[in-house]
Amino acid sequence: MDNIKVGEKLKETRGDKPREVVAEALGISLSALAMYERGERIPRDEIKIKIASYYGKTVQELFYA
Repeated sequence: MDNIKVGEKLKETRGDKPREVVAEALGISLSALAMYERGERIPRDEIKIKIASYYGKTVQELFYA
């Protein structure tokens, strides 16, 4: 899956939750989350696991489906 599609999937999964709330819960910066959602960066594996766990999804669902 390409970066843009991953970003769209992350943004869609976040829904109406504010980015600030999600970033704080994940222990990452707001700018990092924004870059992931815009497809400018792909998170490291450890962050992928945190994101998937936070949303109750698998890493595969969010980053490789």
